[in-house]
Amino acid sequence: MASQDNVYQPKDAVTAGIKSSLVTGAAGALVSSVQNTLTKQNVTAWGIFTRTGGTIAVFAAMGGTYEFTKLASANLREKDDSWNTAIGGFLAGSVLGMRFRTIPAVLGYGAGLAVFLGTFDYTGGVLTGYEKEADVDEYERKQQLRKNRRVPIQETINDLGEGRGVYGSGYEERRLERIKRNYGIDILARESVLPRQRDSAEP
Repeated sequence: MASQDNVYQPKDAVTAGIKSSLVTGAAGALVSSVQNTLTKQNVTAWGIFTRTGGTIAVFAAMGGTYEFTKLASANLREKDDSWNTAIGGFLAGSVLGMRFRTIPAVLGYGAGLAVFLGTFDYTGGVLTGYEKEADVDEYERKQQLRKNRRVPIQETINDLGEGRGVYGSGYEERRLERIKRNYGIDILARESVLPRQRDSAEP
């Protein structure tokens, strides 16, 4: 039986489209004001609407079209994936291409924005790297990665051998045993004799 977490929840595409239109329209107003300021003719502040107001309309139309189409596509397909972003990007890019009043421009801008946004969403949708689980805390995720990558000390010793800061339990006893076996020197016996010699030498 499928989990309730995997069931797609429909979203309000109309409300999201209106909100996106307002946000991108405000951005378009900012760009239009810059365009109006850089004109060589002496125009009034109302020029952002009368002279370069088309920029505001394009920004607002692109934002609303993208958000509405993306969510409407997700609702129809009942899937939340990168194809919805690509479909929304295609229609939003087509709106931008309509300014040039040619079919190649409409299709070209639509396809270009669809590929860009679809690829960006497919690769994680962030500039800092792919986030596989957005609901997992980053610190906890890194701690889990460290735990998963830790190798038992005995496995490390078997692969690399002891030494260079890697020592297993009982290393000193094994070391003394090797010295005795290879060089015939019993360090433990010598250490036990030296204190008795020092005691006998004292007055």
